[in-house]
Amino acid sequence: VSNALKFAADNRTPRVEISATERDGAVTFHVQDNGIGIDPRDLERIFAIFNRGDHDESIGGQGVGLAICKRIIERHGGEIWVESEPGAGSTFHFTLPVAGGSEQGDPVPGATRAHPGGS
Repeated sequence: VSNALKFAADNRTPRVEISATERDGAVTFHVQDNGIGIDPRDLERIFAIFNRGDHDESIGGQGVGLAICKRIIERHGGEIWVESEPGAGSTFHFTLPVAGGSEQGDPVPGATRAHPGGS
């Protein structure tokens, strides 16, 4: 969430939507923003330690936050990935397993779908 605000586009009010769904014994969380987006060449490397996407150097950071997130999620048996379009924002997804998962596609109580009518 802090990265969504840090990389907000200058020409619009920042928007961050957080949602989750449960399917096949795992909860998938979605964090969607309307920020500057990520260059397709950087989609994998931003999860490596000390790697930052190509962006304005005046934006702070050391390139460790997403690497730490990935490590924690993977140690708990989950996955993390991002979908992004430069100039239009990004959606980070991550899964975590749950004990005694519910019926396929059940929403997590209090959560909404990240993409209405979509995945």
